[in-house]
Amino acid sequence: MDSAISTSGVIRNDSHTSGVSWAAVIAGAFAAAALSLALLALGTGIGFSAVSPWSDASASASMIGWTAVIWLVLTQMIASSIGGYLAGRLRTRWVNVHTHEVYFRDTAHGFLVWAVGLVVTAAFLTSAAASLVGGASHSVGTSANAGHSRETVGPNAYFIDSLLRSAAAGSGQENAALRGEVDLIFAHGLKEGTLPPVDRSYLAQIVKARTGASEPEAGKRVDDAFADSQQAADKARKAVAHSMYWTFLALLVGAFCASFAATIGGRQRDNVVVI
Repeated sequence: MDSAISTSGVIRNDSHTSGVSWAAVIAGAFAAAALSLALLALGTGIGFSAVSPWSDASASASMIGWTAVIWLVLTQMIASSIGGYLAGRLRTRWVNVHTHEVYFRDTAHGFLVWAVGLVVTAAFLTSAAASLVGGASHSVGTSANAGHSRETVGPNAYFIDSLLRSAAAGSGQENAALRGEVDLIFAHGLKEGTLPPVDRSYLAQIVKARTGASEPEAGKRVDDAFADSQQAADKARKAVAHSMYWTFLALLVGAFCASFAATIGGRQRDNVVVI
């Protein structure tokens, strides 16, 4: 009878006790998020220190890219491990729970630390990016209202400049409306994968009227500029895809490190000798 009462008491107590120590999870998550932001700031400073406008004083783009990838992985390893370890050490000690269940709960605590910390970090970075974009838009609007003649039309601005570049320097004023129209045509062509013949003929006429080039030369300049724009867009697409692959790998490493570190912290927490 006593054994039955004891057993029912354990079952009742366990059923009324949460398996998640949210206080420990939130504490570890905030620690991981703070360390991630600190290491991100440090890595950004190191990256800008390695970049220079002088060719002999700057690291190559490939080296900077690989360094950024390695730093991202290390950031996830360090921040997630410390956050998971803190959650394991700070959690409430579970009594009358099987060791396998304790191991699972510690692993889950570490994973929750990684997930909550990732959400906090992403929310902070998104808010910061939105603030920067809003400030930049306000600055552009202010400049436009002040009557600045130079206007950025988009990512194809360089190719449009090369397309409309005249052989005689300083011939003609910049036409923001015309450049915006050309940018829109290029954007549509990139979306469709090719430049429609009607748009190509129209652009050739613009180039011919703007630069004084012959019709065949104007058509060739249109083809060359659009090909360069396609190549740049494809290069940017591949760069974004590769960065997402490496970001996924870094986050996966962070999730594993947080989960494993939580089991270490929990084991040390349970093995503390009461004096």
